[in-house]
Amino acid sequence: MPNFTLRMFFGPILLNRTLKVHSMPLLIESVVSAALSRVAVMPDGGHFLLKYRLISAFVLIPIVIAALFLLPPMGFAIVTLVVCMLAAWEWGQLSGFTSTSQRVWLAVLCGLLLAAMLFLLPEYHYDVHQPMVEGSLWASFAWWIVALLLVLSYPASAAFWRHSKVLRLIFGILTIVPFFWGMLALRAWHYADNHYSGALWLLYVMILVWGADSGAYMFGKMFGKHKLAPKVSPGKTWQGFFGGLLTAAVISWAYGVWAHLDVTPTVLLVCSVVAALASVLGDLTESMFKREAGIKDSGHLIPGHGGILDRIDSLTAAVPVFACLLLLVFRTI
Repeated sequence: MPNFTLRMFFGPILLNRTLKVHSMPLLIESVVSAALSRVAVMPDGGHFLLKYRLISAFVLIPIVIAALFLLPPMGFAIVTLVVCMLAAWEWGQLSGFTSTSQRVWLAVLCGLLLAAMLFLLPEYHYDVHQPMVEGSLWASFAWWIVALLLVLSYPASAAFWRHSKVLRLIFGILTIVPFFWGMLALRAWHYADNHYSGALWLLYVMILVWGADSGAYMFGKMFGKHKLAPKVSPGKTWQGFFGGLLTAAVISWAYGVWAHLDVTPTVLLVCSVVAALASVLGDLTESMFKREAGIKDSGHLIPGHGGILDRIDSLTAAVPVFACLLLLVFRTI
């Protein structure tokens, strides 16, 4: 089998490594296992609901993997743009727009905004060195700090944004737009040199988030006693929270061993744990807005799973934060 070079992220800072192509299925198997475990541990299922969740997972997982590894950057950008438009449609409801026509316009405007930003950049240059991309990622970092304060002080903080559709729309823009650029930046990394390196990193973030989520649920189910954020998401516990971080640390170690990265285990561990923390915040933030809107799911697009935002809420925080941390780390070493 031929080799391909796993040249990760920041080119001159990381050295070339070779990785057997036949070992790629091991990572793909990992993402399938992590995603299916996330489906299987959902607490409010019943056999009927679980059936639909499993069917949806078996359909979506191959689509995600195919999009990651088979599409060129522009094709992947178009798919991600469609996902973000659907997320914007659902965010319209969280913002207080109940009219279908209003939510359609929000989705269309989101698509036009992202498309306009996309075509201002040269092809394959979606990485964090582009000012537009870097600015979006750092705006995301700032937004998630604000979101943390909103979650910690909820429901008192809701008085600040509850009656403002404009503010909630701004929060949506700060959630969806940086997620879009984070996905593209990770996927397009050194694409001209190696079509798979960025896909592997993005797949890693997905495994990290889904694995940490599954670990948090299982630890919480076995040991959970103390509520993490009872006014936002009563089912989450501190024991589950730390169990999820432990799971993220194990995933970080396993991936570092498997991929033979020329980056210290400590750097990968810190970036991974912070991304896992961000994923929890993304989940809690969406839960806060859903609770305020009086809805259980952001939508009903995915049978058994709810809406698009219900499935990517953790990733909307983890992906741009992970990209930001790597940018910060590799600029200082």
